[in-house]
Amino acid sequence: MENVIIATPIGLLELKGSSSGLCSVLFIETGVTPSSIVPEVLEDAVTQLQEYFAGKRTTFSLKISPLGTDFQCRVWKALEAIPFGKTTSYLAMAKQLGDPKVIRAAASANGKNPISIIIPCHRVIGSDGSLTGYAGGLHRKKWLLEHESPVTQGSLF
Repeated sequence: MENVIIATPIGLLELKGSSSGLCSVLFIETGVTPSSIVPEVLEDAVTQLQEYFAGKRTTFSLKISPLGTDFQCRVWKALEAIPFGKTTSYLAMAKQLGDPKVIRAAASANGKNPISIIIPCHRVIGSDGSLTGYAGGLHRKKWLLEHESPVTQGSLF
């Protein structure tokens, strides 16, 4: 398993992966510095994330390999279907999974997403349009949604 730490406009990200694919992209808060060398297996992921943050990429084409339960993987697959610049609610996601009663389980799986940004869990908001929890912090969720917003305005939230 290889790893790299990159600087982004909203903090440091640690990427982990192997030839099997990218298995995690997580924000880190510790006082580490960005990596000076990017392992070959992570070069595409780093490049695509840099393009995303530069406003030059709206979709990712990476081999990913998140580790989770079958249900978590179903939720993460559903997250991948949310288009750039769009949002959905936890309730809509639960209905998409076939049962509105799984809303809490879907929200929990969303919060355990190991591949931030690329599996866009930040695009899930409350049914009333409010920002709700985000493992990377609500300030980052707000930034990501504004970054992806098709309308340029002062602030969405």
